[in-house]
Amino acid sequence: MPRTLGPTFRLGATLLALAPSALRSQAPSGEPFAAARALVRSAMAEQRIPAMAVAVAKDGRIVWEEGFGWANVARRVRATPHTMFSVASVTKPMTATLVMRLVEQRRVGLDRPANDFLGAAKVRSDAWSPAGATVRRVLSHTAGLPFHYEWVYRGEGHRGRTGDEAIARYGVLVAPPAAVFQYSNIGYGVLGAIVERVSGRRYADVMQTEVFRPLGMRHTVVSNGAGLGDTAAVRYATEREPYPPYDLDTPAGGAVYTSVHDLVRFGMFHLGNRVPGQQPILRDATRRAMQQPATPGSGDQYGLGWLVDDHDGHRRVFHPGDMPGVRARLNLYPGANLVVAVVANQYTEAVDRVADAAAAALLPRAADAGPEREARAAAADAAAAPDAPSTAPPELLGEWAGQITTADGPVPLTLRVQPDGDVHVQLGDELRTLLNDVSFARGRLVGRFAGTLPTEDARRHPHSVLLTVWLRDGKLAGAATAQSDHFALSSYVELRETTRGK
Repeated sequence: MPRTLGPTFRLGATLLALAPSALRSQAPSGEPFAAARALVRSAMAEQRIPAMAVAVAKDGRIVWEEGFGWANVARRVRATPHTMFSVASVTKPMTATLVMRLVEQRRVGLDRPANDFLGAAKVRSDAWSPAGATVRRVLSHTAGLPFHYEWVYRGEGHRGRTGDEAIARYGVLVAPPAAVFQYSNIGYGVLGAIVERVSGRRYADVMQTEVFRPLGMRHTVVSNGAGLGDTAAVRYATEREPYPPYDLDTPAGGAVYTSVHDLVRFGMFHLGNRVPGQQPILRDATRRAMQQPATPGSGDQYGLGWLVDDHDGHRRVFHPGDMPGVRARLNLYPGANLVVAVVANQYTEAVDRVADAAAAALLPRAADAGPEREARAAAADAAAAPDAPSTAPPELLGEWAGQITTADGPVPLTLRVQPDGDVHVQLGDELRTLLNDVSFARGRLVGRFAGTLPTEDARRHPHSVLLTVWLRDGKLAGAATAQSDHFALSSYVELRETTRGK
């Protein structure tokens, strides 16, 4: 099996060099996208990327769609605009669209607790009321649910969890609802379970009848990649090896395969374009509400299934996606009525650069996109940067003791925060070690240490432990995440001060 990669992975040169003929596909008329096309070809040649596909729509019309390279290297199947690619977290705005459709049908209450629509497996917390984890907050990653992912590859020797099993083990609040933005796949697993509970049908089937078919997305499915044949791009790792099919325990957060043609049409719908073959499955007011930030503070801005930011002076509504063998991007520019979709069947940040280049071909240069704007952005980034590790806040100094409440029982945890910024950590009976990559920012302590969470799930693969805790009400509370190339499995942490530092 190829080695697997986490959600912030970086790949080096992989796979075979593509012959020039493999890079030719449907070429559009005109040359506004010459720079973007050249970037695709150079990135594919330099990084040995098997396939990419791009689609751009302007003012309700697709103006460029093109496939490059091999969807299947061994079988010499070319990528086209209709080849289905795994798009990972670009699934989330699709799931959010379905949930909002159920909200409009009054089958789900947006501001009611998510637990009201779940079965036996529910969101839980020993520290805060789960009633605060509303459907709206789950959609916007502000319910307090944790960082989470797991990929179970065919042939690993154990089956993947069902959605209900994932919620029962990892659907725990690690922050008070509405307090912070914490990107959470388990949250979208909760939404998938809600869909199944209120509809009485499988999530994949409801997506087909309520979203994909009404929007004319004929080359879009929920799948682990098995059995799709030559209609889908194979997901590739390094050393010329394809990934075997793998299952997610939160398919509503990342299991969609779609073509770049369908993806750009999905974006066109969300800009309010009247596209032939599409039904208006949401009211215009609902679509627009999904694109409004619902996150606290001045950091990441997330609406209901969409990230929102400013890109070179233009408001951008977007979602990226990455998993092993996947990078995808769907960018909407409401002010310019522009949609850009780019996908690849290998992880590569070239997808983001191609998306930006394609947008630049049609976006007017903003009046404030020059040096003054760049200076303001740099100042804002500096103001938001975490404090250096050497500046541990006085209120965190000292020794803190408590436990990690895992799905298999409690595990003791002790921290000692020193004035020089060093943080010593002891997990259970393991030797005391240093917390690495430490940052302190706005009452939050983040770091990673070498250790093993003694749970049945985490023991399957070597891992490190990511610690993310906030100082609230005199205690440090948050998450300890067992993280490897196969999973990120989070448990609730609560520590209280035992010795005051100086």
